[in-house]
Amino acid sequence: MLVKVGCCGFAVKGGMKAYYGQFKLVEVQRTFYKLPRLSTAQRWRSEAPPDFEFTVKCWQAITHPPTSPTWRKAGLRVPEEAKDRYGFLRPTEENFRAWEETASICKALKARVCVVQCPPRFKYTPENAENIRAFFSSVDRHGLLVAWEPRADWREHLDAIRRLCSELDLIYVTDVLRHEDAIMVLGPVFYTRLHGLAPREFDYRYKYTDEDLRRLRAILRRVEAEGAEEAYVLFNNVHMADDARRFMEMMGL
Repeated sequence: MLVKVGCCGFAVKGGMKAYYGQFKLVEVQRTFYKLPRLSTAQRWRSEAPPDFEFTVKCWQAITHPPTSPTWRKAGLRVPEEAKDRYGFLRPTEENFRAWEETASICKALKARVCVVQCPPRFKYTPENAENIRAFFSSVDRHGLLVAWEPRADWREHLDAIRRLCSELDLIYVTDVLRHEDAIMVLGPVFYTRLHGLAPREFDYRYKYTDEDLRRLRAILRRVEAEGAEEAYVLFNNVHMADDARRFMEMMGL
């Protein structure tokens, strides 16, 4: 199995150029808050080595409603009458347009994978499940693999996740070190995002121990045995660059 390791963001002192010298994969985070200009994405691609891979975190306009604090952080504003037509993967013209704009950035970066992270408020309900079905049945994927990261209580409904991922050809994303029981290999590509280990859901200040990384290695062996041909491993914590480098060394990458 081909294992690809990187960080959620260019987490290396010295910026992008320094990052390219240490890793061959990044999950672009700034696309979540506000999409860059197309020319900016094209420049990032041209400045990166030819064998460097970008994955893209989907623009929040598709997943997060305008009441989310992340909209305010990005300085995004929409008319009051349009606020209920953004986010939560609603099958609306506004969300479809936001997807097309996201896909154009993915194309400029030559990204294979777009990561769709839903907010904690997007809980498991029949309405939300139907929104997912309607949205992804309607949009043009433009050749992209869609990696879907549900949160909140979705892990209590793994059968529903499996049905949706199988029906809609989605890659299920979870933190395999935190939720090993929720590992789901449904196709040749596996994707995990690692947010730290602590009683609360996210612990970005956590530094992974050697024991943690050995457990991660063992999990990937299981993933391979279940049929995965590629595994994307993205660290998303304060120490992500160091932890990712240590894991690469452990894996002999």
